[in-house]
Amino acid sequence: MSHTTIQVQTAQGVCTLTLHRPEVRNAMSLAMVSELLTALQAAEQDPSVRAIVVRGSGGHFCAGGDISDMAQARMKLAQMQAMPDQVEGLNPVAETNAAFGRLCLAYARSPLPIVTVLEGTVMGGGFGLACVSDVSLALDTVSFRLPETSLGIIPAQIAPFLVERLGYAEAKRLAVTGAKINAAEALTLRLVHEVHANVGELEGALQRTLAGILACGPQAIATTKGLLARARLSPPEQLVDDAARLFAQAVLSDEGQEGTGAFMQKRKPTWVPQQG
Repeated sequence: MSHTTIQVQTAQGVCTLTLHRPEVRNAMSLAMVSELLTALQAAEQDPSVRAIVVRGSGGHFCAGGDISDMAQARMKLAQMQAMPDQVEGLNPVAETNAAFGRLCLAYARSPLPIVTVLEGTVMGGGFGLACVSDVSLALDTVSFRLPETSLGIIPAQIAPFLVERLGYAEAKRLAVTGAKINAAEALTLRLVHEVHANVGELEGALQRTLAGILACGPQAIATTKGLLARARLSPPEQLVDDAARLFAQAVLSDEGQEGTGAFMQKRKPTWVPQQG
């Protein structure tokens, strides 16, 4: 499948999605949103894919939404308002914004592990993708920005993911100050999990992270992600029986029997990539 705003490469169980609009610091257009959703769906349906890496080209991750898309949405809304009896439909500005939210939600709910590699500018939808990823690795020169309130608008679609990642108090602080966050603060807030001094170290961290993911059972990861998502919103007593059922299914599954058998036999499970 051809793409115009992202690059897709799948190798050794890892699907790498590279945001590729370097001339605008990988600003997220509606076309990019559509291609990222399509690429995610394809990866989730490909049994050879065990992990997804999202990164940007040209030294930046993502500079937020493409202003040209919003300008077109405003023009369309003005035309609709000028001809209320002839044109019906949803508010195009709201629909454009909602597309970013659907993107973040799809990545947040993916059963596949999502790793983001963050460099340069991280704003808007890019900030949202960083928040919903399972592991975020950053260069020490990365700059996160949440400038919406300083522009008289709101961080509408990434708001729930900010709260989920950072907690209510920190999300409020960042939102009401139009915050700019450097790598050190992002690490303190656990917006990112590792910060590295140069590209070589960052790539090494990515490879170590992927090796850890690929050493785990793929179905066990998917089930665990689903259980953790529920545990975040449910008291433990509501999960005891379901968690036990899921555990029993995992133990009795082919993957569970292979994993426990490999442990007893002091060998690596068959899902671990072979070296060499």
